[in-house]
Parts: sequence; structure tokens; C-alpha cells
Amino acid sequence: MNNFKFIIIIVASWILLNSCISRQEQDRDYPMFWTWLDYRTGMNFDSICAIMCETGLDGVLLNAPTPEDYREAITIAEKYGIEVYAWLWTMNLEHDRDLILEQHPEWFSVNRKGESLAVTKAYVDYYKFLCPALPEVREYIKKKIIEYCEIDGLNGIAIDYHRFVDVVLPTTLWPRYGIQQDREYPEWDYGYHPEMISIFNERYGYDPRELEDPSIDENWLQFRCDQITEVANEIADLVHSYGKVMAASPFPTPAMSRQMVRQDWGKWNLDIVFPMVYHNFYTGDVSFIEDCMIENRNQKNPNTTLFCGMTATNSSLMFECMDAAFNNGAEGVSIFTINNLRSPEVRSRFKVYTDSIRALGNNSKKFSSSIIKSEANSNPFEKDGIMDAIDFRMKALLSLENTFKSNEINIADWNEVRRIAHDAMQVNNTYDYLNNLIQQSERNEKYRSDLESVMYKLNEDITLINTNLREYQLIDEYGVTQKYSVYDDANERTFNVTFYFYGGILSGWNIELI
Repeated sequence: MNNFKFIIIIVASWILLNSCISRQEQDRDYPMFWTWLDYRTGMNFDSICAIMCETGLDGVLLNAPTPEDYREAITIAEKYGIEVYAWLWTMNLEHDRDLILEQHPEWFSVNRKGESLAVTKAYVDYYKFLCPALPEVREYIKKKIIEYCEIDGLNGIAIDYHRFVDVVLPTTLWPRYGIQQDREYPEWDYGYHPEMISIFNERYGYDPRELEDPSIDENWLQFRCDQITEVANEIADLVHSYGKVMAASPFPTPAMSRQMVRQDWGKWNLDIVFPMVYHNFYTGDVSFIEDCMIENRNQKNPNTTLFCGMTATNSSLMFECMDAAFNNGAEGVSIFTINNLRSPEVRSRFKVYTDSIRALGNNSKKFSSSIIKSEANSNPFEKDGIMDAIDFRMKALLSLENTFKSNEINIADWNEVRRIAHDAMQVNNTYDYLNNLIQQSERNEKYRSDLESVMYKLNEDITLINTNLREYQLIDEYGVTQKYSVYDDANERTFNVTFYFYGGILSGWNIELI
């Protein structure tokens, strides 16, 4: 009986201790304004920290090559009162990519076609994702995590690239790679490593490769998500055992990332999350940030503090983005990156903004919870910013065609010039499109004069071209895709406008001139 009482006391003490730790984590005050940043030996990090401090940033998600680099950086950051989290790539190798490729090619992820990333390319050369089901991969990652957890003064670990290859890229990136991803295609669908297939087959009794369409099999999707989740939570256990904060930089929402990269981060044991809500990659409209934050409030782990990651913009748009985040549940933001806030005026305004938000304390959201929207609006036709952007894109496409018809571009070069222009056109207004064309012309000397012709014609056409659209007609619907056709009476042309709804929200759109 005495032994039984002793056990009861031990268990009760353990529960009390863990509840205290949990309350401490929940009550912890995290820095409110962060930046992602690459650290390189020899850089003037002291100067960057000074700029961060002057701008109002008090946390940095730092990507440094070695633990020793972190030690040097932390010493400097501490002078400015800046917290440092190690921004670590996990499933996609970075600093030791070549070494592992040479020593362990069998560790790399495999797509539905049976191609391993050890020998094939998915979008870019640095995409070298590992297979999360392999015990040796998990041990390798955790060994690296321990090396960083042992760094004195490091406040936390923030994992990134903790996922599979993008089975679908954001629509704005499609022209860059010359692809159309209206559904899942085998060459970009990863997670088919023999070990993954073996474990799945043992558990469910069938091979997903034998299905007519593996992309619609819920078991196979969730299994891959769960493999990533298991590794994330093993990392979290390690990080917490060292008394450090566990953070992550995942895709915009758990539902979106689950479909796009097999990343179900709402099930991760995170203290703080910095979802990368880069609106310019998706719809280009600030409403995307609003929708994502609404979804994230409902889908995140209830013990996780919700921040919002966003691209840094050297204009007033920066403050619209932060408003959208704070007004919809974010408790802080992280920008990518401080280097993009080039204007002293914008940095000064940023500092005023951060001071005003901090002054609100626990009431950091500008609106009360009774005013915050409870549901995201997935209807693109009710989003003025989206419809204005579609109108701009239609005019830009018509102008591009006018350039070709004017014979100012050599027919032999037309396909490449059009590809470059379409890539530059993945923005929501004329100003940004022209800036992108200027940058492209500077990088592509061979096509510089042709791109200048595109710019000249755009400046000429933009005030002359008007559209008079009839009613949008839904002509196709499948998966997350809705395709509409609309006739323009003013120009006697038809446009196909396609919307994509990954995770149940408007996550991208595309236009074709027919």
C-alpha cells in the first residue's frame, strides 16, 4: 500500500510539473517582430543587428552554416537584445547536401515515376529531400538538431523545408518553369521511396503505385503527412529536453500544406509557428493573408502561438500586410527579409508601427475578437483586389499580343519573349509588371530590345485598352480547380480564368487569352 501511495505521489508530481511547464510556455512572451536571415562568415552582422533594432525587430530566424557561426552571431545579437532561433532545413539538405549525396544516395526521396532525387531534379538543383521513413535519416537529422541545441544563448530551433517536394507550386511560379499544374502529376509527386511503400503496404495491405490515381487516396496522403509529423515531433521532444523553444516555418495553412507538400503542421508540437503566408506567391492580394490567418486560428495546434510570415515590401504594402495579419489573429510577424526594407523612410515607419503594436500589449490585435472574421471568404468574385488584378492581367495579355502583331519582335524569339513576359506578369498591377520587365531585360541581354518593345507597347496600351466583360461561365471543375470562360465585348476575345482552392481557400489564379 505504501508503495502504491508513493507511485501516486510521483505521478501527481509529474503531472503538476508538466502542467507548470505547459503554462510557462503558454505564458511566455515571444519577440513580436522577426526576420529570416542568412548568416555568412565575415558579414557585418553587428551592422545588421543595429538596423534591426532601429527598425523595431527583436527576433531573428538565423540560417548559419555551423554551430560556431551561431555562437559568434549570438554574442552580437545579445548586445541589441535580439533573440536568435536557429533556422534549420531538415528534410531538404542545405549545408551538407553534397556530402550526403555522395555517401548515402539511398536516403533521397522518390517520385511516383520511380525517380530518386539523388539523380533527378525537381524544379531546382537544391531540392534534395530525404525520405522521412528511414530510421537512419531520422537519426541523422536529430544528431544535427542536438548540435545546435547545445549552443549556449540560442533561444530556439525553427525548422524549415520539413516536408516533401511541392507536388503543386504556387501559380505565380508556373511560367518560370514552363509548367501547368492544374492537378497532381507523377514527376512532382514524391514520397514513393521503397521504405515508404513497404511500411504503407504492411499497414494498409496495398501498394499505392497500383492505384489508378494515387492522388485521391486519403490513406496514402495522410500516411506521408504522418511520416513528416513523426519526425517533427521527435525533433520537438529533443528541443524541449534542452529547454529551448520549438518553432517552424511551414506553408501558409495546415490544409494547404497538407495538399501541396504533405505537411500537416497543425499536428506538430510547436511552441510558436511562422507560417510562410507569402501572398505574392499565391493570389498577389492581401486578402490571402486574411484568409490564411483565419484558417490558421482554427487549424493550428491549440498549444502553439500563431505568428505570420510575410515577404518584406519596401512600400506601404508592408503595413497593409501586417494589419491583415494582426487583425486576424497573429500575435507577431516575421518578414522575409530585413534586407528588403531598403528605404530609410519605410524602416522608420516600420519602427513606429512596431512600437504602436507593442504598446497595445496583450490587446495587440486592432479589432476585438467579436469583429475578427470567423470564416475565410473563398469567393474570388467578392474580392475587389483579385478582380482588379484579373482586369490588369487581361489588358497586359492583350498588349503583349499587340506587340507581337506589330512585328516589333522577331518571330523566332517570340516563344521565349512571351515566356519571360508571362513570368514578369505574375503580379497584380502595371507598376510591378513594368519593374519585373526591366529586371528581366537587364538579365537577358539577348532579348533586351524585344522586352523593351513589350514595355513600350504596354505603356502605350494600358490607358487605351478597355474591357467589357460578359458574365463568367463555369466550364470545368475538378479537384481544387474551377475554370471559367468570359467573353470580352470590347476586344472581341475570350479569356479562360482558372481559380485554385488548395486547403479550401483561394490560393491561386491564372488567365489564358483564347
